[in-house]
Amino acid sequence: TRSGCDWSSDVCSSDLGDIYIFGYYENYYIYSNMYTTNIKINNQLSIWLITMFWIISFMIIVGGLTRLTDSGLSITQWELFSGFFPPLNQNDWIVYFNLYKQIPEFKLQNFNMTLSEFKVIFWWEWAHRFFGRLIGLGYLIPLIYFSFKIKITKLLNLYFIFFLICFQGFIGWYMVSSGLVNNTTVSHYRLALHLVVAIIILSIIFWQILDLRSLNSKSFFNLSKQNLPYLILIFLIFFQVVIGAFVSGLDAGKIYQTWPLMNSNYFPDDFDFNYKIDLLNFENHSLVQFYHRNIAYIIFGYVLILSYLIFKKRKKEQYQSIIILIIIISF
Repeated sequence: TRSGCDWSSDVCSSDLGDIYIFGYYENYYIYSNMYTTNIKINNQLSIWLITMFWIISFMIIVGGLTRLTDSGLSITQWELFSGFFPPLNQNDWIVYFNLYKQIPEFKLQNFNMTLSEFKVIFWWEWAHRFFGRLIGLGYLIPLIYFSFKIKITKLLNLYFIFFLICFQGFIGWYMVSSGLVNNTTVSHYRLALHLVVAIIILSIIFWQILDLRSLNSKSFFNLSKQNLPYLILIFLIFFQVVIGAFVSGLDAGKIYQTWPLMNSNYFPDDFDFNYKIDLLNFENHSLVQFYHRNIAYIIFGYVLILSYLIFKKRKKEQYQSIIILIIIISF
């Protein structure tokens, strides 16, 4: 226990200005005043950002379900403003269905689909887009409000988040457009970009929430020797997310459906690892699934090693965080 810290709280500080957040001891950041010292305004900011965090989290889940139900190409036009409302009558439904009939997914894959079946996939994609618009408005309106309460120069981080939210909408359409002409599915590269941008937005919002709780502004990344083990872990997790998006976009999970072996082998039996140049072929379904499996093993092993070192060095302030992390990756 260090002087000045209340371990019953998630956030505390010592006389030297060290910050403890969720069990992580951080004394290697450069601090500056965060937003405002007005407690009421800070509480409003915190409530707003926490609300946005959970809405975006739910949005990511809806996006995943939209992909799993193969619903992402059901709306073939961007309709940035006009698409706010769903079809209101039978004629509107027929118009949307006829547009869907013009793309390869219907012609080559869903040619027997009825209007009733189309409505199912349409509602998933419409809900996904609706939450995107809700997030945009739910972020912009409070941002304008706080711009009158706080100097804009202190809100640049929040304006950057808004830019990323708008950019995410463009990326979403950029992804969908890749499956409207020559393919029956979207580009897995664009799908991965769409997911990564969403996670970056979520991560920055979470960081702003921590800043508000500690009343300090800290660097999002700090390249230091002390911080390196955690940066490596973050990189591995993000890389796994990207490969996971590749698996989803390619439907690569359907190739090998046994575990822990891929059929009866550790390596996929339809890929020749002697051709080194093909090791970066992220179009190969079997190879992508192989990478996804093994990066998971690497992350699990890395966390166990990290845990051993933390407990060996008796870094008690990190015990809670590492235990939670082990439980999460175990699932």
